[in-house]
Amino acid sequence: MNAPDTSGQQAGLPTIVLVHGAFADSSSWNGVIAHLRRQGYPAIAVANPLRGVQEDAAYARSVVDSIDGPVVMVAHSYGGLVITEAADGAANVKALVYVASISPDVGESVVDLVTKYPGSQLVTSIKMVPFPLPDGGTGMDQYIQQDKFPAVFAADVAPEVAELMAVTQRPATASAQTGSVTKAAWKTIPSWTLISKQDQGIPPDLQRFLADRAGSTVIEVDGSHAVAVSKPGPVADFIDTAARATMR
Repeated sequence: MNAPDTSGQQAGLPTIVLVHGAFADSSSWNGVIAHLRRQGYPAIAVANPLRGVQEDAAYARSVVDSIDGPVVMVAHSYGGLVITEAADGAANVKALVYVASISPDVGESVVDLVTKYPGSQLVTSIKMVPFPLPDGGTGMDQYIQQDKFPAVFAADVAPEVAELMAVTQRPATASAQTGSVTKAAWKTIPSWTLISKQDQGIPPDLQRFLADRAGSTVIEVDGSHAVAVSKPGPVADFIDTAARATMR
């Protein structure tokens, strides 16, 4: 794997590593990346495999380890588990930013947390699709039903865009959603949390609980679960705030 190109980095600015969650892909960060690049930040959006917490975290960590200089890791949704595990012990990761995301403690999974508070519409919107495993067994991929995707995931995104997101969504395995983290990087790395107040995927009250527990710096935005798509400017500005706080 080639190291990310950081040739455009302004002096002192960290590289922003963005990790998407389930039912999305790296392009969900496109609007945010455009803002960050105008602000002078180098960035890379990791192609999160969505196969399992430890596997996904190991892949994200390999990207981080390939980068010279400081890094800010940013996560959406399930990606929060990935950066929480991946950033632990990474000396160059200076901040964690959770965007409509989950910041679990050791032993916690997506399923554990989204059932703590009412409001998530994901459970009733999932379609399970079997796929073959290398050992001959069968795994289960989870998709959001396409007709439910706009309301559940992207209610404030332009309808034509939300429909395309539904068609191009990337599934996560059921085991990724039930898998738990073994490390909690937010205990040693400063964190920032952007709460999406109209979120139908991860209840806002859960996001608030997790942010408070982690001691995060918090901002609340009127946005859906796909807030990075619908409100890329505020999301990028919040990442910039976190990044600059690490440079003091």
